[in-house]
Amino acid sequence: MEAEQVVEKILADAKAEAEKIRKQAEEREAAEQDKLAEQLDEYKKQTEILAEKAGKDKKLHLLAAARMDIAKEYLAEKRKLLDEVFAQAREQLQNLPDDDYCQLMTKLMLEAVETGDEEVIVDKNENRIDQQLIDEVNEQLGSGNKGNLRLSEEKQDIGGGFILRRGKIKNNVSIKVLLTLARKELEIELAKELFS
Repeated sequence: MEAEQVVEKILADAKAEAEKIRKQAEEREAAEQDKLAEQLDEYKKQTEILAEKAGKDKKLHLLAAARMDIAKEYLAEKRKLLDEVFAQAREQLQNLPDDDYCQLMTKLMLEAVETGDEEVIVDKNENRIDQQLIDEVNEQLGSGNKGNLRLSEEKQDIGGGFILRRGKIKNNVSIKVLLTLARKELEIELAKELFS
């Protein structure tokens, strides 16, 4: 064989080997491209799932925040209504006809008396709870220790109702306190309704 043929044979073998390597590289590249395309599809699906979940979470968060805002507004309106109702109730209690007011105060006093020898402190402007009413309550309490209530000369700014005092112990049965207690009970019910 001549040198020229040997060179051509080596070149042909090299070209064949290069072609084989090129084909293997192309196949590997195609396999890598397919694998990469699969991974990209998987990442895309995962991204879409995460985006959808994040969207749902954001939507749920926004809905929860909106519900809470509505509940706050609802509670604020109920409080406003309660303010109005209790202001009207205070006014109505203070403006009850004398007989009705005296009956109510008698009933409250009979319920509030503990020993029967308390002093009855009234509002500065009170003229319906007088000695005559105290005498009637004492009569209903009965003679002995239970029927010894006395009207105090001391008057306080309590807005209606009375305070029973025995020594340092006071039992406040003013209209203000009664309405505050009633309001607390209603607010507890409102809170249960709001957060249930």
